[in-house]
Amino acid sequence: MKKLLTALFFIFYSIYAHSQSPRIVNIVNFIRLLEPRDAAITQDVLYQTVVNQIKLMRQYHLGGTFLLQYDALMDPRYQKLLKTLPRDSFEIGAWWEIPQPLVEHAGMVWRGRYPWDWRANIGFSTGYTPRERELLVDTYMKDFKQIFGYYPKSVASWFIDAHSLYYMYNHYHIVASANCKDQYGTDGYTLWGGYWNGAYYPSKLNAYMPAQHQANAIPVPVFRMLGSDPVRQYDDNLSRDRQGVITLEPVYPRAGGDSTWVRWFFNEFVSGANMAFSYAQAGQENSFTWDAMAKGLQIQFPLIERLRDEKKIRVETLAKSGAWFASQFKITPATAVTINHDLPGSNKKTVWFNSRFYRANLLWENGHLRFRDIHLFSEELPSRYETEVATTNDCEFYTLPLVDGYLWSDTTFFAGLRFKSLINGVEKDITGGIPTISDSVPGKLFISWPLQNVPGKLTVQFSEDAISMSLQGNDSFRWYLSFAAAAGKKLPFTGIASNRMNAMFEGMKYAVVAANGSFTKGKRPDEFTIQPAQQEVVLHFTTEAS
Repeated sequence: MKKLLTALFFIFYSIYAHSQSPRIVNIVNFIRLLEPRDAAITQDVLYQTVVNQIKLMRQYHLGGTFLLQYDALMDPRYQKLLKTLPRDSFEIGAWWEIPQPLVEHAGMVWRGRYPWDWRANIGFSTGYTPRERELLVDTYMKDFKQIFGYYPKSVASWFIDAHSLYYMYNHYHIVASANCKDQYGTDGYTLWGGYWNGAYYPSKLNAYMPAQHQANAIPVPVFRMLGSDPVRQYDDNLSRDRQGVITLEPVYPRAGGDSTWVRWFFNEFVSGANMAFSYAQAGQENSFTWDAMAKGLQIQFPLIERLRDEKKIRVETLAKSGAWFASQFKITPATAVTINHDLPGSNKKTVWFNSRFYRANLLWENGHLRFRDIHLFSEELPSRYETEVATTNDCEFYTLPLVDGYLWSDTTFFAGLRFKSLINGVEKDITGGIPTISDSVPGKLFISWPLQNVPGKLTVQFSEDAISMSLQGNDSFRWYLSFAAAAGKKLPFTGIASNRMNAMFEGMKYAVVAANGSFTKGKRPDEFTIQPAQQEVVLHFTTEAS
């Protein structure tokens, strides 16, 4: 009887914990009317892509969200097709790229090369003044309501400026938005260092930057799109100026179009520690065409249906997720993305921690553990596009770096903050066994790493505004953290005091404070160490001026 009661307890606890930290999947397909980059991709090819997406979603009893670019919104075929979808499981919203008809209907002159031009200064709101952005929003919303009888609840894009997003919230009461995954240079768009996955409330000064306080936040959750590979996407293509794409998007054969990768992605998605909730966006824009995405979607949708039916995930519209988020969180929550088992042939493990104050990534590989990334967030750092109009194809959004394992690495050396020790006067990487990751305490994420060759274990605790690291079970072993970047990289650090590291980036001063432990300069300008005190290091993150 005792064993039975124990088993029942764990079953009910598992169900309760899952309901408290749900795994949410949005199927989001956005629709463009035309594709000027390829003559073979006709308007009919794009339309039939959407027809087939709907057919496959219905085959597997999956609802989702369709987001319309303005030119597609005004096309009678799409209007008729989408009006047939049941509103209890499908959502129609706005895809916020700016084509020629929207600009002209708003009373402005089109500057693009084609009726839809993907450059940041033409096809996105960043290319227009704040007043012009309002006119574009008003025009879209007026026509959307005339066609569908209501205003859209969700508006998404690769990136939306804060002024437009706040205007949409104040005047049209949107409840959800979404932007691109973190990427460097892909298609000319850089979003780097932000809340890595899930959703956040953005700063009123910067739609990419999580706000720290409710008063300074736009009350619309921004969900991160595309389902990045948590292990490989971050430092892909170090030898090139632009990253590749390793995501859940079904058109990529080494990721969302590969059955092994898809099964791995969702297995880790439903099983890893996530703290508040997990999020993944499936689906694809119609520009890629049905022939390119069919195989990947036919791999993904049966699996998504099964996981939903097994109550392991929720499949819902973007607007429903946005409304749920707002009902649960008044400020951006702390969340985690955990990979306990990698793809076949690789033994890497990783965890991404996100909060309203910072993000951090730990990577375990071949017995070694390092911080691959730490970026701080400040609601006071404005986006340049709040006061400036983009003038080129390139668009850049950043946060405040402390460790950047992509931009500060090269093909010969991976930058990072590593766990080290001095053995017989020689600096060596600490080696350990398999780490365990737990989110059993609300608001905290714990990593426990047993050491090899010496007694004890290193523990890492992530909390909302701090990281604590300590060595337990061994008072004599001397360990520390050592940072180094690849040679020749431009770093933001401006000075080191015993208890703080000062930095400046994008014109903002910020610092990391050691509440326990101390900073020491390295032999080179791109090196420093953090020494523990009583076997513990506690780092607090602040954007106060140094």
